[in-house]
Amino acid sequence: MNKLYIGNLSEDASPVELQSLFEEWKIPFSGQFLVKSGYAFVDCPDEKVAMKAIDTLSGKVELHGKVLEVEHSVPKRQRSCKLQIRNIPPHMQWEVLDGLLAQYGSVESCEQVNTETETAVVNLRYAAKEQARQAMEKLNGFLMENHTLKVTYIPDETAAPDVPQLSGRQGFVPRGPPRLGSPGVSARPRLQSDIPLRMLVPTQFVGAIIGKEGATIRSITKQTQSKIDIHRKENAGAAEKPITIHSTPEGCSAACKTIMEIMQKEAADTKFTEEIPLKILAHNNFVGRLIGKEGRNLKKIEQDTETKITISPLQDLTLYNPERTVTVKGSIEACAKAEEEIMKKIRESYENDVAAMNLQSNLIPGLNLSALGLFPSSSPGMNTSVMSGPGLAAQSGYPPLGQPESETVYLFIPALAVGAIIGKQGQHIKQLSRFAGASIKAQGRIFGKLKEENFFGPKEEVKLEAHIKVPAYAAGRVIGKGGKTVNELQNLTSAEVVVPRDQTPDENDQVIVKITGHFYASQLAQRKIQEILSQVKRQQQQKVVPGGQSLQRRK
Repeated sequence: MNKLYIGNLSEDASPVELQSLFEEWKIPFSGQFLVKSGYAFVDCPDEKVAMKAIDTLSGKVELHGKVLEVEHSVPKRQRSCKLQIRNIPPHMQWEVLDGLLAQYGSVESCEQVNTETETAVVNLRYAAKEQARQAMEKLNGFLMENHTLKVTYIPDETAAPDVPQLSGRQGFVPRGPPRLGSPGVSARPRLQSDIPLRMLVPTQFVGAIIGKEGATIRSITKQTQSKIDIHRKENAGAAEKPITIHSTPEGCSAACKTIMEIMQKEAADTKFTEEIPLKILAHNNFVGRLIGKEGRNLKKIEQDTETKITISPLQDLTLYNPERTVTVKGSIEACAKAEEEIMKKIRESYENDVAAMNLQSNLIPGLNLSALGLFPSSSPGMNTSVMSGPGLAAQSGYPPLGQPESETVYLFIPALAVGAIIGKQGQHIKQLSRFAGASIKAQGRIFGKLKEENFFGPKEEVKLEAHIKVPAYAAGRVIGKGGKTVNELQNLTSAEVVVPRDQTPDENDQVIVKITGHFYASQLAQRKIQEILSQVKRQQQQKVVPGGQSLQRRK
């Protein structure tokens, strides 16, 4: 990352002037300045000097009356999933940055870069190109604690080569969207990026999959035209490790089958007698559609491929892991066919979510749902109040941003945890306020904070009690005839849902519904209850004519 791109350059700028400018600011460079119409390139001795040039010059220094934009020069073929974010507030806590980055997709790695500036710099990698592109568009210029974030691509040497141009001058590859000061070029149609295949493999087979000095994994990637990430450092000591495969559906399936064959051979060589099933990681948002009504989709895949398929329970979800494990048992050929069908259904679900997003701008696609990756953001804006134990309240409701309706959720936390949630000099509660109008995110950060601060054991799930208020006339609909609805809610969500009897409605004629469970269970229960309330409200409105008089029911 030693080569620099200098944008917003005046047409009058010359290589000599740029050379003088770099010398004036004591920034070493190697070779000549390559000046084009509106932009230029130059090499630096090393990455540290390149970072210094970006920090010193970009957006701060003028030449011929134009403020220079300096960033890493990244060829189009290497402009993939890796980004650099600069000018991060120096006192920002990592969890806040993590929450911000997670809004745009799955962050596979995030490392801080040593610089001479007071502000922080990080290099990060998203799981998919589209996620990185969205983060680039949304975060570049984003104002955070009076600091404007600067986001640029950095070279991704492992990125798959681009598909050659179908027309135009041979060998010419556009740099992507025109940069500031660069001459405009016609953008080629963007190819839809497929979601990756994620699978779990036993840790003892990871070495065989990688091969001596990486020879085996390189062979797989070359043969299947895929990019494979083996997350060896995740969950140290775990019996299984996740593998992410980026490619076309055919490439993912071919790589998956090859990996299964390697594991089977290694098992035979090491006299490993246990069955090695195929384990696919599927985002919870897609699992319901994968299973189908009354399990029909899953049963059909089992019958067509002669496999046995099971899915990990909803209770296994955590704040940090929104994926469920789809376990497929059968021969390698059968498992490979099942993988194709399972991923086909998941991709269809993803594409439907993307299509819905294009029609409804407030819906975020399946892999990037606003509720830390679980629920669409189409729900009305909400406030969250945090309460600690009976009688101890630390309310922190944040108003929704221009939403027509709002709801309030009271989240009860251990009394000893109040200080941690507020933070030193109120720092953490202030950071929570950035999730204004997004109750799900605010609640998620609270669950996460309690886990981080060890208020719950390492193997203990964070379960909290939440209260929401419902109109007294609708409480019966939440309970259902003979308690049927509330029982179904509990079975579906794995949360405990209680509507206390003999409640006296408050001044707004509302009563409390208590929800207890882990984060995802609580959120699902809250959403389902809001769906019931919305249905009741619509029915109430349909019974009233515009003049305000009730309609008589037809017999």
